[in-house]
Amino acid sequence: MSDTKEQILSFLDKCEELKSCKFIMATTKIKDLLKCIVNCPDLYRLFEAVTKDFNYLAAKSKCLVTVNDGIFTRNYVVLPDTVGQRLAFIFCLLVEFDKDNINLNDFLRQYFPEDGSYFASYQAFCNTIVKGLQDCISQVFREEIAIIEQEVEKNSRAGEISSALSVALSQETDFITNCKIADEEKENGLKMLTALAKNLKSGSIDNIDALLCGYSYFVLNNKCVSEGVAELIELIEAYEKTL
Repeated sequence: MSDTKEQILSFLDKCEELKSCKFIMATTKIKDLLKCIVNCPDLYRLFEAVTKDFNYLAAKSKCLVTVNDGIFTRNYVVLPDTVGQRLAFIFCLLVEFDKDNINLNDFLRQYFPEDGSYFASYQAFCNTIVKGLQDCISQVFREEIAIIEQEVEKNSRAGEISSALSVALSQETDFITNCKIADEEKENGLKMLTALAKNLKSGSIDNIDALLCGYSYFVLNNKCVSEGVAELIELIEAYEKTL
C-alpha cells in the first residue's frame, strides 16, 4: 500500500510537471509520465486492463471531432464518457506523441488553436488531456489519495505543534534558570526539561509521561509555576497524539 501511494503521488506530480513545463519540454515530460506508468505495478495493471479491448481507431473518430458550418472548419477533442475509456484514449494518445506517430505541434495547431500561440494552445491541451488523466487516476485511486492527504495534514499539524513546543520548552527553561529556588532543585528541573526535549524528539511516550508527571510535581513542590507551564503541558499532550 505504501509503495502504491508513493507511486500514485509521483505519477500525479509528473502530470503537474507536464502541465507546468515549457512547451519545448512537453514530449520529454510525456515520456517521463509513461515511464512512471511502467514503473508502477498498479498503474501498469490499470492501463493494461482498460486498453485490452479498447478500439483506439474507433475512439479517435469520435473523440477527434471536425465540424464545418459551411464557412469555417473547427476541430476539437471530446473525451470518452466513462473513466476506463477515457484513460485508454488518453494513454494511447500520449503513446502516439511519444512515438511521434502524431506530431504534438501539429495536433495543437489543429485541435487547440486558441489565440494562435503555442503557449495558449498547450495550456488548453493540458486542461483537457492532462487534467482529464489526473482526474481519472484520482477517482480510481481515491482511497490511496485520501490516505496521502490525511498523512500530509497530520505531518503539517505535527510540525506546527513541534515548533510551538520548542518555543515553550525554551521559555520554560529560561524561567527555571532565573527562578529563585535552591540551585540543586533548579538543576533537577533543568535536567527534566532537557530529558523531556530529548524524549519528545525520539518519540519515547512512556518516558515523556513519566517526566511530565515528575516535572508537574517539581513546579508545584517548589512553587515555581510559570505562566506558560499549562500551555507546555497541553502542547506535549497534543504532540504525543501525533506520534
